[in-house]
Amino acid sequence: MLRSVQRLLNAHGYTTEGYSSAEAYLDRPDTKIDCLVLDVDLVGMSGIELQRRLRASGSRLPVIFVTALEDAALEAEAARTGCVAYLRKPFPSALLIKALGEASATTRD
Repeated sequence: MLRSVQRLLNAHGYTTEGYSSAEAYLDRPDTKIDCLVLDVDLVGMSGIELQRRLRASGSRLPVIFVTALEDAALEAEAARTGCVAYLRKPFPSALLIKALGEASATTRD
């Protein structure tokens, strides 16, 4: 899924960085990130837990969650963490591109 999303975003002019886990993202060099596209169900720390940690540290980085899980409670929890969008796999590419546009608008405000 990671490579597919990267190819899609690159084709739409976005520069991407891929990480194999939430922990790998946290261990990255300090680089400018405009938006995170996170799977909810990651190995190790979940995408929602990563979002909680980022918020607790003061980050206002926009987050888009993607998941194959159909769980209303999980979706509500994702919304409470302040995500820009919550997309269920498989989702139309246009929905992700639209969500990125919305995320970009929040970083410009």
